[in-house]
Amino acid sequence: MRIGITCYPTYGGSGVVATELGMELAARGHEIHFISYAPPIRMNPNDPRIRFHEVEVVSYPLFDHPPYTLALATKMLEVFESASLDLLHVHYAIPHSVSAMLARSMAAPRRLPFVTTLHGTDITLVGSNRSYLPITRFSIAQSDGVTAISRYLLNQTIKEFDIKRPIEVIPNFVNCELYNRTADKGFASQWAPYGEPILMHLSNFRPVKRLPDVIEVFAIVRAKMPAKLVLIGDGPDRGAAEYLVRKYSLQKDVFFLGKQDNVYEKLAAADLFLLPSQLESFGLAALEAMACEVPIIATNVGGVPEVVEHGVDGFLVEPGDVKEAARYAIEILSRADRGREMGKIARISAKKKFCANDVIPAYESYYKRVLDKS
Repeated sequence: MRIGITCYPTYGGSGVVATELGMELAARGHEIHFISYAPPIRMNPNDPRIRFHEVEVVSYPLFDHPPYTLALATKMLEVFESASLDLLHVHYAIPHSVSAMLARSMAAPRRLPFVTTLHGTDITLVGSNRSYLPITRFSIAQSDGVTAISRYLLNQTIKEFDIKRPIEVIPNFVNCELYNRTADKGFASQWAPYGEPILMHLSNFRPVKRLPDVIEVFAIVRAKMPAKLVLIGDGPDRGAAEYLVRKYSLQKDVFFLGKQDNVYEKLAAADLFLLPSQLESFGLAALEAMACEVPIIATNVGGVPEVVEHGVDGFLVEPGDVKEAARYAIEILSRADRGREMGKIARISAKKKFCANDVIPAYESYYKRVLDKS
C-alpha cells in the first residue's frame, strides 16, 4: 500500500508512534509518505520506502496565526495525486483529521479514505475544549476509520463526544528486537562509574508529565542511597526541574540529556523508570522501558494500568504521591534481585501484548477493511 501519514513531528507520544508505525510499515514493504511541517523526530531519512513532504505555510500580515490546517489539506491532496496514495492515516485529531477531511473532499470523485488515530490530549484536553469540540466530533464521525490507543481512551471518547460509530482499539507498540537489555552502549558505566542504580525519565517535559515530581522522588531516594538520575527530553518544565536539582544540591547526580535519538540505548542502561504523569492515555515511554527489562513506577491514571501491572512489572501510585513512589523506588533499588526479576517480567509483558510484530499486522488488517468498505 501507499500510505500518507501526518503527525506532529515533535517529541510527544503521538508523533513517536506515528513515525515508528511508518518505519515498521516501510520495513514490511509499504510505501510511506510523511506529510508535516518538519521531519518527524525518529524518521529514518535513508529508507528508500519513506518520503517526507514538507507543509509550507505562508506568512501574511492579515493572519495573526498562519492557516496550517488549510496548507496541510492542500499538501495532502498534492501528495495523493503525485504518489497515488491508497489512504491517509492522521495521528492526533486536531487539526489533522480536519485537514484530511478537506483533502478527501477536494479529491472527489477520486477515492481518498483516511484513518484517524486518537492519542490522548486531542480528546481529553484539546478536543473537549468548547472551541474545538464540535469540529473534533464531526471530523471523527467523518473519518473512514478511527482507532484509539487504549480502552481508556476509547471510553473517554465515547463519553466526551457521544460517539456512535465504531472505534477500533489498536495499542501502542514497541520494536521488541530493538528495545532490549543488551542495547546499552556503555552508558551505564558512563553515568554510574561506581555501579550506582540509575533512575530514568523520558518525556516532552510538559506540565502533565509532572517532571518536578521526578526530582522530588529522586531527592528522597538519593538521601537513602547513592543513585543517578537521567532525564531524556526537553520542554517547558525543564527550568523548574533544574531549579529543584540545584535546591537539593543534586547537580553531580542528575543528567539532562535533552532530546535524543536511539533512546533504546539509553533506556537499556536504566534500573528504574519513573512516569509520574497527571494523565497518560497509554504510557509509551513506560512500555519502551519495559521492553528493556526496566521496572516501572508510574501513576495509576488513564491507560497506564493497561500497560503496567501493579506489584508485578512495576508499581502504581496516585499523582503527586512522591513519598509512596520513592518508597517503592527504594524497595526496588535496594534489592537488586527484585529489580531484575521485575524487569524480566516487564519485558515478558511487553512482548506478550505490545510487540510491533503483532500490532503492525493489526493496522494492516484495519487499513484493508477501511479500503474495502470505502
